[in-house]
Amino acid sequence: MSPVTRIAIIGGGPAGYEAATVAAELGADVTLIETDGVGGACVLYDCVPSKTLIATSERVTAFRSAPSLGVCSNHAAEVNVNLRVVNERVLALAASQSTDIHERLVKAGVTVIAGRARFSPQQSGRTFLLDVVGNGKQPDDQHAVPADVVLLATGGTPRVLPGAEPDGERILSWRDLYTLQDVPEHLIVVGSGVTGAEFASAYSEMGVPVTLVSSRAKVLPGEDPDAADVIEKVFTEHGGSLMKHARAAAVIRSADGAGVEVTLTDGRMVTGSHVLMCVGSVPNTAALGLEHVGLAPDEHGFLTVDRVSRTAIPGVYAAGDCTGVLLLASVAAMQGRVAMWHALGEAVQPLRLKTVAANVFTHPEIATVGIGHEAVTSGAVPARTVTLPLARNARAKMQGLADGYVKLYCRSATGVVIGGSVVAPQASELILQITTAVQLGLTVNELAATFAVYPSLSGSITEAARQLTQHDDLD
Repeated sequence: MSPVTRIAIIGGGPAGYEAATVAAELGADVTLIETDGVGGACVLYDCVPSKTLIATSERVTAFRSAPSLGVCSNHAAEVNVNLRVVNERVLALAASQSTDIHERLVKAGVTVIAGRARFSPQQSGRTFLLDVVGNGKQPDDQHAVPADVVLLATGGTPRVLPGAEPDGERILSWRDLYTLQDVPEHLIVVGSGVTGAEFASAYSEMGVPVTLVSSRAKVLPGEDPDAADVIEKVFTEHGGSLMKHARAAAVIRSADGAGVEVTLTDGRMVTGSHVLMCVGSVPNTAALGLEHVGLAPDEHGFLTVDRVSRTAIPGVYAAGDCTGVLLLASVAAMQGRVAMWHALGEAVQPLRLKTVAANVFTHPEIATVGIGHEAVTSGAVPARTVTLPLARNARAKMQGLADGYVKLYCRSATGVVIGGSVVAPQASELILQITTAVQLGLTVNELAATFAVYPSLSGSITEAARQLTQHDDLD
């Protein structure tokens, strides 16, 4: 009988806990080491809390738009947001989610250690040795964990600009937001990528005056520019201010300490009550003792992996944000699962990034999958496309929705669906139809033949396929 494979996982976020679950199901002896709590930063500080906050902003928007549908309150009071209650709910939900995942891992037989781990200087042959310092207060709360396979799933932390260091009170990273007791009087958001756009949108929807500082000509520079146009339109219509081609040079507290002053590289200054720094993240790879196993990160600190999550060192895998491969929780989780399937000898399909669906949780949401706008419009990928404005959809009209669209791409010769995007409320749910088509290689004819509920927002997806099918008939 062959010995049980010992697997050590550093990091308890989506990559780590999904990997641990798979490895335990396959009979491995699994130890997971996490500093902050199971679920990692994704569950405790980032994805789960931010989307919970955004859910609150969605309710505020629904309340404010209700009169246009004939629904009015008997009271004249404007809707107010109790941020203390909101943040208490946010943190409680995150803690609950962490507890649920922890219980699931323990039930599966995973050993969970609260602490920090790094490769020991005393490696032993083909066995990896990890030095683990626990989070307990015992003086001997330090020990070694041997492993045949190690998965590094250490995630990332908010990037800090010199001269704009967060103080947790007025100068904030996105992990500081949930300590706020009162709604900001004027929030300045520096950075217009996904994180910055999401928080700017959420606070604007909650009635907070927001100034979004963007270094680019458009917000969300990595997204379809048509989608960015919709977000900018809605943001400004709701009172938000955009400053484009603007970079922050320094951020300081005002003289009275009750506000902030953001100095831009062109000399302009923006003042507000709070500033939220959303200038990217850095991978947590600096304190892992990588040199003791001969592994080095790239110039940006990321760990290079192949499509089955292997690093350059046999037996050492990496997954999630520390790899720099599409910083999405869904991708991290799949990387972790793929790593364990491969390490334990299971049949595995390498990661296919072209089938990954992504979502930006602004108002409205932006969901994308497959080949994107730039590849199609540049001619790099020959394709036919159709765009259907959401305002023409019967269900959208009933719900009072005017902003957004459905866009679909297919190969010119075969009609195979290769990508698409949806800009709409709950786009994260609507994109699944297009994702399934891309994953399975369906043609627009096959997608068009799918029955859609009438009326429904998803009906625009099958309608887009029908229009592309009509083009096929003309070829």
